[in-house]
Amino acid sequence: MSTAALSLGANLGDREGQLRAAVAGLSDVLVAVSGLYETPPWGDTEQPAYLNAVVLVADPAAGPRDWLRRAQALESAGGRVRDPDRRFGPRTLDVDVITVGTEDGPVTWDEEDLIVPHPRAASRAFVLVPLREVDPSAELAGTPVAELLAAPEVAADVPGVRRVAGAGWWER
Repeated sequence: MSTAALSLGANLGDREGQLRAAVAGLSDVLVAVSGLYETPPWGDTEQPAYLNAVVLVADPAAGPRDWLRRAQALESAGGRVRDPDRRFGPRTLDVDVITVGTEDGPVTWDEEDLIVPHPRAASRAFVLVPLREVDPSAELAGTPVAELLAAPEVAADVPGVRRVAGAGWWER
């Protein structure tokens, strides 16, 4: 069985609707969905606030590249347009593969277009807070998410991760 944690984010258009559509697009593999969080933009602050969530998914036949293809298909369906001049710029939908695991343990993957675990997730409170919610024992590269959240550079961002909806928000 392959499992994955995917981070969802949107800050253009109907943000919640985009995230709801992404969750619906994963309904055949969905295991858990975090609450919904509003967060300030990260990396490029001249843009609207984001809505973020994390989903846990499982598929016996999926590998890291399958999860990436699934994430990219969701982004495409959500109207995502990449701006090469604004790497961390605004987007209708962003879906990142954060972790992948099998019954043998965590999977690591390092190719040009996909690195697992996600190389920047450990420093982003907007990923770690909802990830801890859906998987309290989650680890990134062997470090518990709770420990990553306590690191000074991440802990400073945690107050900006504001829960705006609890379980079931995607079903409204």
